[in-house]
Formats: sequence, structure tokens, C-alpha cells
Amino acid sequence: MDYCFRSLSRLSISTIVLAILLSSFSFTCTEAYDALDPNGNITIKWDIISWTPDGYVAVVTMYNFQQYRHISPPGWTLGWTWAKKEVIWSMMGSQTTEQGDCSRYKSAPPHCCKKTPTVVDLLPGTPYNQQIANCCKGGVINSWAQDPNNYASSFQVSVGAAGTTNKTVKPPKNFTLLAPGPGYTCGPAVVGKPTKFITTDGRRVTQAMMTWNVTCTYSQFLAQKTPTCCVSLSSFYNDTIVPCPTCTCGCQNNITHPGSCVNPNSPYLASVVNGPGKNSLTPLVQCTKHMCPIRIHWHVKLNYKDYWRVKVTITNFNYRMNYSQWNLVLQHPNFDNLTQIFSFNYKPLTPYSSINDTAMLWGVKFYNDFLNQAGPLGNVQSELLFRKDKSTFTFEKGWAFPRRIYFNGDNCVMPPPDAYPYLPNGSSRLKFSLGALLMGCLVGTYVVYVLIMNQNLWSFVLFHYPWIIIGLLLAHGDYRADAVEK
Repeated sequence: MDYCFRSLSRLSISTIVLAILLSSFSFTCTEAYDALDPNGNITIKWDIISWTPDGYVAVVTMYNFQQYRHISPPGWTLGWTWAKKEVIWSMMGSQTTEQGDCSRYKSAPPHCCKKTPTVVDLLPGTPYNQQIANCCKGGVINSWAQDPNNYASSFQVSVGAAGTTNKTVKPPKNFTLLAPGPGYTCGPAVVGKPTKFITTDGRRVTQAMMTWNVTCTYSQFLAQKTPTCCVSLSSFYNDTIVPCPTCTCGCQNNITHPGSCVNPNSPYLASVVNGPGKNSLTPLVQCTKHMCPIRIHWHVKLNYKDYWRVKVTITNFNYRMNYSQWNLVLQHPNFDNLTQIFSFNYKPLTPYSSINDTAMLWGVKFYNDFLNQAGPLGNVQSELLFRKDKSTFTFEKGWAFPRRIYFNGDNCVMPPPDAYPYLPNGSSRLKFSLGALLMGCLVGTYVVYVLIMNQNLWSFVLFHYPWIIIGLLLAHGDYRADAVEK
């Protein structure tokens, strides 16, 4: 018996230790997991298309397989570490930011000799003899769901001192991707099935000599320690406007940190925003209680018999950032009954095919797809019309408000649930009903009494006019409360 107990104790301890180790591994693996886009990633394909006397020529392509997270200006920056002593002889469609030490080459120095090169995309308008397909977009890559025709970016690189066969070449290591800031973590290069290329006439297929695949996943926590957007709420049935939580993205502290925000009425606003040496990636926000660059406001606007209407407004409080190709992802159980949307594009997102409760919204091209920096024009808005599902629809307990909102792929901070605009409860309606009934009974009894006593009814009405008005108002209040609940 004692032996069995000791065995059970050892088993329990080992089980607990194993569970802790597995949980720690799971935390590491799921750090970049996105519940609304579980398969989203950026895949880098390194295709060797030909051999050279001392190396190879490769086409490197980045595919953005994320549903709604794109790479915005100033674009991507890709880096890696060479496995041996490779150099870059030439590039098309991109360039390295530094050449490095190429002193060992006496004539025709390589494009880059650094052990850890850093590559950026070329700008639009690059001469055609320096371009390849899917290059020269300034590093901007749209999301797969928003713009499936522009979700890839490519460049060509000629590598020397690298080996000339599949057995002698080695893939680069330690890939890094800035898009444009941190946030992406890239795995190792893995040998994959050689990529096949179809000629422009569609009549011939060529194949890469060798293909390496690198997968990069995004983590909002790695991108920025503080949130980047927040949500405020309001409704037609309650005068309360629920603001973004105070200090959501930081706190006003111009005493210890001068320049942490700027007042829109400041006479020095233009010089602060456009001053020399200002980094466009560092937000300069308008002084607010929440201090967020972006605020999304959800307003429950109207209630019809079979439909209900919502107004969504996106406001930019960042004086240093224009958002092009912005997008918004909202999660609400009534999106499976979305009937009409005004002035935004709409696409349902169904990461779990049986549930349709997530929508992706973005601006109409050349109309409102460009969100200006903070100021009078720094907002876009639209309205959504939902059909009611009688089995689930209600205005009670915050059901009419979204469960989750993302702006440009970043999860926005919601107000606490207990602060949501509440629906006037049934107790007020009951009170109004009893008050109106009691007043009606009293007035009716008194009228009968006056008639019996043969007194002047008109003088009675004039004398008791205020009490009659109060009774009518109580009855009207009962009607308004009942209408709101319906």
C-alpha cells in the first residue's frame, strides 16, 4: 500500500512538471495567435531560378496571407544573416541600405558585402530596366482579403560565393521583417517543393532549382507595448456617451515628458508636426483623455420594426500619420443579418466556417480609403443596417455593441461592460403605469362627484388643469418607455 502511494506521488509530481513544461511551450507558440485570423502569416519564398559561376540568382517573394493586416508606408524592411561568406552581386526591384566592406574585391565591387544585409523595396516610378514583377511599391503590401491583386512583393538577387549546387548552397538564417516597425517573428528557412512559374502566354511552365520557405507571424505585443486604438459607445435610448477608458494608450504628462501630446488650438502646431528630423513612425497625438492615435465610435442610431441601424466613425488623432488602405474588423453576432452598408466596402470573415459574426470594412477607392491625419478632415464614417433576428435580438445587457474591434490589425481597447449605455428598465415603466392609473381613477371619481352635485364642470377642469396635465405626462412617459423596449 505504501509503495503504491509513493508511486502515485512520483507520478503526480512528474505529471505536474510535464504539464508546466507543456504550458510554457504553448505560451511561446501562441504568442502571435490571432483568433480572428488563425492562419494569417507572411510567407517568404526564396526561389533559386538559375546558377552562376560562383553562386545563383534567386527571386524572393513575400506573400501576405493575412486577412486584414497589411504593410503600410514607409513599407517593409527585410534582413537576414548569411550562412557562409556570401555577397550580393546585384539586385533588381530592391536594394540594400548599406554596401558594407567590399575592399577584397579590386574591380566591380558587389552591391553588398555585409554579413547581415538589410533590404528595402524600390519606389514607384523606378526605371523599367531595374524592375521585376510585383516590385517597386515602396514596400507597401495590401492584405489578402482587402486587395487580392496586390498582396505580394518581389525582388531578384544575384548571390556570389554561395555554392553552385543544391548540396553546396545554404539558406540564410535569422530572418527579420519590419513592417514598418517591429512585430513580426520569422522562423527558419525550410526546404519546400520547388515553385513553378507560368510564362505570360500561359503555354510554358518553368521550375525553380530549389525553394526555401520562411514563415513570419505577427504579435501586437511585440509591435507596441501600449494599445494603438480604443472604442467609445453611445445609443439613441440613453443620453450617456461612454468614452474610451482614461489613459488607454498613455497619459497626458507634458510636465515630465514635454511634447507627449499637442493641443489642436496651439499656435505652434504646424512647427511641431512638420519640424525637421521628425520620425513619421512616432505618433504625435492630440491631447485627449485616452491619448490614442485612433478612436472608433459605435453609435446605435435607430430602431425599426424589423431592422436596426448603427453608425460607425473612425477618428484619427495622430498628427503625423495618414492611413491609406485602412481597414476595420468588427465582431458582432448580428453580422450574419447585415442588410446594407453605406460608403464602406464589406467582406465577411469566417475563420470558423459555421459562424458568421465577423466583418471586415474598408474605404471605397478614391472616396474614403484615405484617412487623413488629425484635424477637421481626420475622420471617416458609415452606417450599417441590420435585420433583426427575433430569437436573439435585444437592446439589453449591451447586446447591441460589438464584442471586438480591430483597426489595421491591432486589437482596440473596449470600455468595461458595466459602463455600456443601459436600456431603461421595466421598473420605470411600471411606476409610470401605476401613477397614470391612480391619477385617472382619482380624476374620474372627482368628475362623477361634481356631476352628482350639479357643479360647473368647466370650472372644475380649469381649477384642476395642472393635475390633468401631470396625469397625461405620466401616461406619455409610459408609452415612450414601452416603445424603447420594443
